[in-house]
Amino acid sequence: MGVIKSTTFDVAVIGGGPAGLIAAGRAAQLGGKVVLLEKMKQPGRKLLITGNGRCNISHAAPLSTYFKNIFPTGRFLVPAFKTFFIKDLIALLAEQGVATTTEEDNRIFPESNKAQDVLHALLRWGSNHQVTIHTQTQVRELVLDDNSVVGIRALHEDTEILYTARQVILCTGGKSYPATGSTGDGYLLARQAGHSITEPLPALVPLTTAGDLTRKLQGLALQDVAASLWVNGKKNLTEFGELLFAHFGLTGPAILSLSRFAVDELHKGHKVEVHLDLLPDVDEEKLDSRMLSDLNVHGKKQIDNIVRLWIPSKLVPELLTLTAIDGKKEGHQLSARERRNILRYIKDWTFEITGSRGFKEAMITSGGVPTHEIDCMTMQSDRIHNLYFAGEVIDQDAKTGGYNLQIAYSTAYLAASSCMEKLKSSN
Repeated sequence: MGVIKSTTFDVAVIGGGPAGLIAAGRAAQLGGKVVLLEKMKQPGRKLLITGNGRCNISHAAPLSTYFKNIFPTGRFLVPAFKTFFIKDLIALLAEQGVATTTEEDNRIFPESNKAQDVLHALLRWGSNHQVTIHTQTQVRELVLDDNSVVGIRALHEDTEILYTARQVILCTGGKSYPATGSTGDGYLLARQAGHSITEPLPALVPLTTAGDLTRKLQGLALQDVAASLWVNGKKNLTEFGELLFAHFGLTGPAILSLSRFAVDELHKGHKVEVHLDLLPDVDEEKLDSRMLSDLNVHGKKQIDNIVRLWIPSKLVPELLTLTAIDGKKEGHQLSARERRNILRYIKDWTFEITGSRGFKEAMITSGGVPTHEIDCMTMQSDRIHNLYFAGEVIDQDAKTGGYNLQIAYSTAYLAASSCMEKLKSSN
């Protein structure tokens, strides 16, 4: 295996995802000689699958909303968001010929609904500023000297390449969707530079449940439910929205939003449950009154037909089995105890959470390089000189809806701007 010594670059960006593309483009725009190293055959593979292929590029919300939806704390990102935020992203894409649209839920998409248009725009932006892209190039280690990063050793096919670089931006992502290239490489490189790593865990991920009830209900989608996370018998938080039953357990937007915390609590060895309120807009007293009224009006009908007035038909046989109620009885034969039992399941149907579908199906990763080891004003490492971080490799993650991509763009733009400012001041 031979070694080829490369030309010296001002900035080397590791990782060709959304953060890497922005970092490389911005550094080159500011006059840097930039190389972008991507281990896959093409950059941006993960970007292509976001938003089910439509690319939910951002979320049109004020900073206060972002902070409520970013974990562990969004305050670290204030300088990054002030440097490059929603309007700046939209303007950049518009300059590259990609118009955007904001939907009713404030999610922002390209008007074409094609993620590839966003990827092509970012690649075109970088190309216009002479970014050099080397694909199928696996970074093996950082080259360190006198507490500074001075280069990168990488492998391309059977050739080891030494890249010398005055600044390095680590944009390797997390461990979610490993088929796209996110396999946690950045954590190893960060550790080499003296950083600790908050253990990476899957987030925005479907959850697995005990028993076979969800298998029987697979394919059933419930709209506007309240899903509450309970830990060791205590209610933790609640999400509202759509839920989907799958053969393995629970998924859908409401569940994905809870999953970060569910996975973390399971990792700690705690008992985790999800409690579903199928009719969150109706309190128990009003629901009981409605049930009594329906039983009075339809007293001659079979109970299994009456219950369909309250919940989706596919749920009825499972609910009646769990409550041990004979669905063939007439409505007027339903006892008060049986009615209250049905009401309890409608308002509080409990599922024991046993795990998640793992990184293979996780949209993002929680954990990574702790924010207290990064200068939030520049995204530079506080452990070693000339090393910067951007995107999912940092211990910052958010709910679904475009927040995570905006974090990637903003941190990358700030990192690139900071390292070029440092280079110019040192010349």
